[in-house]
Amino acid sequence: MTIEWQTKRFDELSNDELYDLLKLRIDVFVVEQTCYYSDLDDLDRADGVLHLLGKINNEIVAYLRILPQGVHYDDYVAIGRVLTREDVRNKGYGHPLMAEAISLCKQRYPKADIKISAQQHLEKFYEKHGFVSVSDMYLEDDIPHIAMLRAVNSN
Repeated sequence: MTIEWQTKRFDELSNDELYDLLKLRIDVFVVEQTCYYSDLDDLDRADGVLHLLGKINNEIVAYLRILPQGVHYDDYVAIGRVLTREDVRNKGYGHPLMAEAISLCKQRYPKADIKISAQQHLEKFYEKHGFVSVSDMYLEDDIPHIAMLRAVNSN
């Protein structure tokens, strides 16, 4: 199935898209991972934040958000809330999702490095996209994470 990528600011999301992406984030990060945290952190609607939606048959199956430098990290662009819907996971949508996000970052922020807070078990996945670990493991919402950076001059 072909995935369609859409990039939108918060004010460009339809009510249905907003509902669907928030439900998907809760389904993955709160329910699947049994991690009880407040997903609504006010960053979704901060200036310059982009929501990358991957849709199949008009349903969101992949998602992430891009936060410009100064929104989450003072010195870096951030990519976060990276997910694929459970029923399409391991079908190859994660890599194009990250490739699309990195391409957007290069276009919009050509001089900025990208920083992520990655679940530690996904380190190899992110390494395939040019990210390198820059921290020891730390717990974020009781899940092992590592900070990873992708330098602006990475391929």
